[in-house]
Amino acid sequence: MGTALRCLTIVVAIVVTALLLTPTMHANSAPSSASTAESMLLSAANRDRAAAGLKPLQWDPALAVAARQHAQRMVHMNALSHQFPGEAPMQDRARQAGARFSLIAENVAEGPNVPGLHTQWMNSPPHRANLLDPGLNAVGIAVVQGGKMLFAVEDFAAAIPSLSLNDQESEVTSEIAARGMRAVNATPDARKTCELDRGWAGQRPASVLRYETSDLRRLPDDVDQKVGSGKYHRAAVGACEASGGGDFANFRIAILLY
Repeated sequence: MGTALRCLTIVVAIVVTALLLTPTMHANSAPSSASTAESMLLSAANRDRAAAGLKPLQWDPALAVAARQHAQRMVHMNALSHQFPGEAPMQDRARQAGARFSLIAENVAEGPNVPGLHTQWMNSPPHRANLLDPGLNAVGIAVVQGGKMLFAVEDFAAAIPSLSLNDQESEVTSEIAARGMRAVNATPDARKTCELDRGWAGQRPASVLRYETSDLRRLPDDVDQKVGSGKYHRAAVGACEASGGGDFANFRIAILLY
């Protein structure tokens, strides 16, 4: 690494059943609260993604908060790192800032000007891979002045939207209906069943399926096979709060088959 500009990169992910990535719903331009430097880096990232035929990164305010806190710490330490002594890991920092995600990655760098930061990232295979990862859809960027140098952080994520239980159930019900199965109005029982680790609530179903996923638009393979097996004709879908374990967000679903 040259002395004029230095950079580091990291990616953290979790794999669960049916783990796919769900788009977030933030703007793909930086908000007015972002600095000119941060807006320039977002524009540069999305310009290169467009050239590669990729969707733009959406600005995520929670990721931006996490990025700024870490950038300020790098300035204070006058060093680059993804985690300083006494500092929470990257995924914890993002989660504590309010971000919801199934995949998270980070680029950090130090340099004298904004164009140079982005150029160095794009010329480094690991950093370029983060910027052009089709599975990442959100970003928060922070640039903080430290003496004559700029300290920059880009926190990327595969963001998961916040949806009501009704919205979650509607997504899964649509997937089931597309496979020719009729939905029944047994939502209260299905929701109670979702909260249980075993058994069911209400009328006894022929089968109970429970799973957690970050993508409600796709059924896990084992669930898909059972729904499409032809043995069942009706289904009730219930959503409930996911277990909350770990740093990665998911939806918890129960399907009662009749």
